[in-house]
Amino acid sequence: MRAARHARIRPIRILPILPIAARHLSRSTQRIVIASRESRLALWQSEFVRDRLRQLYPASEVAILGLTTRGDQILDVSLAKIGGKGLFIKELETALADGRADIAVHSAKDVPMDLPEGFVLAAIGTREDPRDCLVSSRFGSLEDLPEGSVVGTSSLRREAQLRERFPKLEVRPLRGNLDTRLAKLDRGDYAAIVLAYAGLKRLGLGHRASSLLEPEVSLPAAGQGALAIECRTERADLVRLLAPLHDAASAACVRAERAVSRALSGSCQVPLGAYAVADGAELRLRGLVAAPDGARIVRAEVRGSAEAPEALGQRLAAELLAAGAGAILAALK
Repeated sequence: MRAARHARIRPIRILPILPIAARHLSRSTQRIVIASRESRLALWQSEFVRDRLRQLYPASEVAILGLTTRGDQILDVSLAKIGGKGLFIKELETALADGRADIAVHSAKDVPMDLPEGFVLAAIGTREDPRDCLVSSRFGSLEDLPEGSVVGTSSLRREAQLRERFPKLEVRPLRGNLDTRLAKLDRGDYAAIVLAYAGLKRLGLGHRASSLLEPEVSLPAAGQGALAIECRTERADLVRLLAPLHDAASAACVRAERAVSRALSGSCQVPLGAYAVADGAELRLRGLVAAPDGARIVRAEVRGSAEAPEALGQRLAAELLAAGAGAILAALK
């Protein structure tokens, strides 16, 4: 079934510009500079935040500082071998620290579980569809792929789940930004690739998805589909300005997921998934830890109050460890 029939379309909620907004502008926030990676998706995300800030605070100038990160430069080695997704944000944090930028916009799934001292996630935006998706010009689903088909992915988490469910497929690493990955598929390097659907959708490429993978097939990464805005801890003025961009429900889910990963020392080197869904005043939180070859995957699920997402994440991490995740993690060290 095509992605268009599966996707949950969520209209963007634009908050009205309040007259009181101008009162929040201090001299230091009359000009706000956003640090951003220079990939097309990263710039879309930063431009989205820029445009929202301009709507909310028309008296403030908002600009984007494009930066190339080490993670963008090294494309011939898997992230797991060169230090993980933190390589995508270090240069942005340096720009915050030395005053060249005020805030940085990230995909929440790329943000390390423990921020350096002096930095804070000031806002988590409304989450886009967090599912993974299959992209192929020839096949509509993973089940349609013939034995031996080459499937590309940048994630050990996705790789492990693919290997568990589809052992007859050949899973190979896939690096590069979204456009680079699609180009590698289109020139025939892969029969199919697996990506986060949110990125495709944000760039108007949702039609490229052959099918969306439900969490039972490919549990998402912690924070997948959400935008995170980072600033220096002492910038309380920016935290106040960013408050209208913060979505409490999405943030509760992301905080619970990140707590699971933090408790298990999750990184690109660990095939780990965590996915929370709000259900009234509760969160349903699922998680997994896998051996990279998919030979063993430990799964668990908990429910609890959305008012204490970190505690819920820690409880799920404890259940995963009790179910045998500790042995998998020990073998990865």
